[in-house]
Amino acid sequence: MFGLFNLMGYRDRGVTTQQIMAETVDLVKVAEQGGFETAWFAEHHFSNYCVCPSPLLMAAHCAGITERIKLATGIIVLPLYTPARLIAEIGMVDALSNGRLVLGVGSGYQPFEFERFGADLSVAREQALEIIDMIERGLTELVFEYDGVHFKQPPTHISARGPQGVPPIWVAGDAEEMQALAAQKGYTPIFTGRLADVAFLEAQARRCKETFAAQGHDPASMAFGALRFTCVTDSKEEGRKFAENALFQNRLAANLRRRQEVMDDTGMMAELPIEGEPGIEEIVENLLIGDAETVAEKVTTLIRRVGMSHIAMFFQVGNFPHDRALHSVEQFADKVIPAVKKELGWTD
Repeated sequence: MFGLFNLMGYRDRGVTTQQIMAETVDLVKVAEQGGFETAWFAEHHFSNYCVCPSPLLMAAHCAGITERIKLATGIIVLPLYTPARLIAEIGMVDALSNGRLVLGVGSGYQPFEFERFGADLSVAREQALEIIDMIERGLTELVFEYDGVHFKQPPTHISARGPQGVPPIWVAGDAEEMQALAAQKGYTPIFTGRLADVAFLEAQARRCKETFAAQGHDPASMAFGALRFTCVTDSKEEGRKFAENALFQNRLAANLRRRQEVMDDTGMMAELPIEGEPGIEEIVENLLIGDAETVAEKVTTLIRRVGMSHIAMFFQVGNFPHDRALHSVEQFADKVIPAVKKELGWTD
């Protein structure tokens, strides 16, 4: 039900990739100890928004230092890959993790990234749909071939295969095409709530359920996930500090999405405000920020009103202190999860 989402960006100059990766590993270990279901690893390129270019590499590394927690790509930007190599790497990581890989995939949204890969964002969704088909065929058929509009594959045997065959597939984004595919194939949709309130997530879920219904599936049976910024703290000042970092992260994402990013010659993005963005107090109210009792109430409300089966949470963003992010994860595991289970009548 609960997941740790690792974006792995930085806000202050001088932060090293080694530090970011080491801190991410710390968070994954603590999340596993606390009973989190899944650890997610983002993929982005060429800026301080995220320094992880390969969620599969992170999953492979964390497979060796964990035992139980599922390891999820959050998400693989499919059009930026050569399909045959990607399929083989998926099989390899599933094998290394003893079948704990969860495959989060999407078509991507940042023009800045696509331009630097020589990729065409205008056909990204079409390409993503073809690659997903190739993943399924490549990991289930002994020898597969493919003749698509965007990709051709001669008869090929993918030799690296994990115990799951095709890992569970989650599709990211609010795009109707991807959600329709999820309905057809039994995949799980996952989308971001950004800085918005519960009503925003309700609207996203409603659109997704409408798409499922249009595909002939009962929307009541639909499983789906959502991303949420989360900070469990008894300090209002610390909560505001976290909210301010969530705002920073949202600004970078929005500017990259709208092709309005401004970067210096070191790859640092300017923190440009977005028209209509919420204030800090509104962000604190909207997000899973507060003491353990408050966060438990917010999580319970979120589950009851929106009905998601999984919440993937950002605990460390921007320059929020690492020790406080670790403490927040621990508090969520020790206090929030038991309170939510008790309120909702869940049993282990």
